[in-house]
Amino acid sequence: MKKLLASLLMCGTMISASAFAADPIKIGVFEPMTGDKAAGGQQTMEGVNLAHELRKEALGRPIEVVLVDNKSDKVEAANAMARLLDKEKVVAVIGSFGSSLSMAGGPLAMKAQVPVMGCSPTNPLVTKDNPFYFRACFIDPFQGQVMAQYAAKDLGAKTAAIVQDVAQDYSVGLASYFKKAFTELTGDPNSIVAEVSYQSGDSDFTAQLTNIVEKNPDVIFVPSYYQDMAQFAIQARQLGLKSVLLGGDAIEAPELVSVGGEAVEGVKFSTHYTADAAEREISKKFAEAYQQKYNKIPNAFAALGFDAYNLLVDAIEAANSADSVAIRDALVQFKNHEAVTGVITFDENGDPIKSAVILGVEGGKFKYVTTVNP
Repeated sequence: MKKLLASLLMCGTMISASAFAADPIKIGVFEPMTGDKAAGGQQTMEGVNLAHELRKEALGRPIEVVLVDNKSDKVEAANAMARLLDKEKVVAVIGSFGSSLSMAGGPLAMKAQVPVMGCSPTNPLVTKDNPFYFRACFIDPFQGQVMAQYAAKDLGAKTAAIVQDVAQDYSVGLASYFKKAFTELTGDPNSIVAEVSYQSGDSDFTAQLTNIVEKNPDVIFVPSYYQDMAQFAIQARQLGLKSVLLGGDAIEAPELVSVGGEAVEGVKFSTHYTADAAEREISKKFAEAYQQKYNKIPNAFAALGFDAYNLLVDAIEAANSADSVAIRDALVQFKNHEAVTGVITFDENGDPIKSAVILGVEGGKFKYVTTVNP
């Protein structure tokens, strides 16, 4: 990571002419560029592209980034992974925003023995029993505990309702972890006063809200994607519901505010990074380089995309090889590895042990609230 920090300090990298004479090292990306998760995939790619711009070679060879749109669809995610492995012959893969999409592609990568670095798929099943899948993000058991702890201790909540999308592994898993942690923290097995479900694509939450309004919980946990949270918030506020709305990392997108407007004011959610709390040198320099390139403040998905690319390049250099199995073996050895979103040590499942950030919507912007350590 020392080379990365040097590149950030220079805000550019001098590429040797000889590097371009060698065969490229191909790193694949399968992210949603279209479909209902496109905003997350596009933000992730901004981080990947910045990282590539700053670090275009390894082992004296140029690095080529190959992007295939998984179209926010599980079948297309598997197809995208197959294309990267079979046609493009990539040595490693980055992706994907959306745990279900990651799980669709993971088995193919494992069979081909090509390592994958997930940016933001937080469901534990993404890496479980797959020795070739790693991730730069924390996982849902920790994220669920973070939000339950914030609700119970910081907000003093005694009761909560849960609204989950039963079509999304991310939502179902995170809802389960929040429920377990919240009931333990409150010491009351009846502290979850309502559990309601919907399916991706639903836009009318009248039935779910009718159930919740009767219980008037202190907080409502909605582990959804940004578009669903925005619609849910609008309808909840129209019914006069005053409960604090809580979410997970997947609602961090400008569309949450542009669609939800005043209804999402006060929403709190867990995430992986914020420039407002960037204390380490590498995090500060990343924020500066990102703002210089894109003229905006980076969010967590951009930071995770940046980290995912650099973790793979670091592994290539540590292995002194572009062989996929060698890259995977190098990743396993990473301990206290410096990255923008935290200091990473991979556990036995390929999951990093790292802290989480809580942000809130205030004045139409995402504002830093606190940091929670594992």
